[in-house]
Amino acid sequence: MTMAPEWQRTLRALAALAVDPGGLKGMVLRVRAGPVRQALDGLLATLPGPIRRIHPGLTDTQLFGGIDVAASLAAGRAVGAPGLAGAPALLVLPMAERTPPGLAARLSQMLDLDTDHCLILLDESDDAEEPAPARLQDRLAFAADLNTLRHTETTVGLPAPADLDAARAAFPMVRTRSGDAAQLVAVAAQFGIDSLRAPLLASRTARALAALDGRAETNEDDILAAAQLVYPQRARHLPEEAQDPEPPDPQPPEPSDDDRPGDSGEIPDDMLIEAVRACLPPALLNQLAQGRSAPRAPSGSGAGARRKAKRRGRPLPARPGRPDGSARIDIIATLRAAAPLQTIRRASQPQGARRIIVYPGDIRLKRYEDTSDRLLMFAVDASGSAAMARLAEAKGAVELLLGQAYSRRDQVALIAFRGEGAQLLLPPTRSLVQAKRRLTALPGGGGTPLAAGLQEILGLTAMARGQGLSPALVLLTDGKANVALDGTGDRRQAQDDSEKLARVLATEGIPGLVIDISARGGGQCETLANALGARHFPLPHANAASISRAVGTAFAG
Repeated sequence: MTMAPEWQRTLRALAALAVDPGGLKGMVLRVRAGPVRQALDGLLATLPGPIRRIHPGLTDTQLFGGIDVAASLAAGRAVGAPGLAGAPALLVLPMAERTPPGLAARLSQMLDLDTDHCLILLDESDDAEEPAPARLQDRLAFAADLNTLRHTETTVGLPAPADLDAARAAFPMVRTRSGDAAQLVAVAAQFGIDSLRAPLLASRTARALAALDGRAETNEDDILAAAQLVYPQRARHLPEEAQDPEPPDPQPPEPSDDDRPGDSGEIPDDMLIEAVRACLPPALLNQLAQGRSAPRAPSGSGAGARRKAKRRGRPLPARPGRPDGSARIDIIATLRAAAPLQTIRRASQPQGARRIIVYPGDIRLKRYEDTSDRLLMFAVDASGSAAMARLAEAKGAVELLLGQAYSRRDQVALIAFRGEGAQLLLPPTRSLVQAKRRLTALPGGGGTPLAAGLQEILGLTAMARGQGLSPALVLLTDGKANVALDGTGDRRQAQDDSEKLARVLATEGIPGLVIDISARGGGQCETLANALGARHFPLPHANAASISRAVGTAFAG
């Protein structure tokens, strides 16, 4: 069976990593447990240098080193414990999608230093909306999704170790042609890649590929392969279609020897762009073709975003660990772990010591889970079109949802948009009576300034996060924007303003629902939900109770 293109690109990427691990930094691999994962583990084992497996719960002491408490107590002096960052190695991080922000920041700091560390992120999530941390993905040169491969497509391996060693020795002498850097930057800009790391990594990749082929200078094949390996996972939009060129002359001049293609050694930009486009993952390609942003990490729901805490919150079961000062020791759990072994331990002591003997493996650390308060932002379309359709039932649904939020002690806020602008009718509060009073007095009629409503939601989101709240959005509208952000009645400009603000709001990563209260669901409202990265509920024939149940189910937790 022929080798799958994704596996072929993975092999090229891993070979380049073996040549320049410190410069290319690493790779993100989406692969679940199975035969393909076993084949990948076998490839990683053949890479040069030591391999260290880490986990999302890695502590600062394990990463950067610190004081070995048990050894210091035994020796009567401070004894240091070396960390993983002290010696260059290939670090493999399974379950990368569960990496906490703190560890992601520290690993990013380690990669930014002038070290030869290389990081492999193994993303094992079933949902593409739960990716590995973006700050780590930006620093790693390559990414590949191997979940669609079969085991029979992974039979080919890496080059021989001797060839990798020779390429690694020759890499410092490999040169990049003049003009290649500018071309890589221009192609990155065509795909909306705004990070300068991308063209720098692509340039180093081209040099590594040239070293593997035994050449002292990069060529057009190296640039093409480097762009295909580095750019697809970073694409933010598709390149604009080029305008039709002017019709050629009936009798074009005969090209001279200097103008014949292939002699200059430079690959045309349009060919390079099409090569990168061909390597875009199908899901990402469809998403970019629809003008939607990349998947975002999910936010917390229920009573708010869950946050691991070490000092306060809901107690969690104690876990073994090292007392590095970041967490408290659970005395009771530690003694409970040491108690069954006291008889054996005392028998090994001279003259049968009566004191309690505690070993480092007995130490248990306290854990807590804290939750931030959730803010439910209700944004209600009170325009004339919505009022004629479903505003009365929308008010009833919001009243039911307000009652549910009050029972969970969530905070609520109410935004209404009609006429020429939007207004924050109710700042974040837990007062159910005040919220219902403001909602009942909400008039209907006028235009639909959807962009102004989204701008008000964006400001309220920033304020809520500044107060430590976890915002969630419920938007009730028919999606028929006809008032632009500047207050003019330009329907086309109103739609453009709404889509732009919706994409900006999507980058905030808040959970959201768009309740379609138009007479016929879908269309503009569904497009708005896609731009927001929110769920779309077309409920043209539902009453207030069914709307409330739908929203309650979506935010249950």
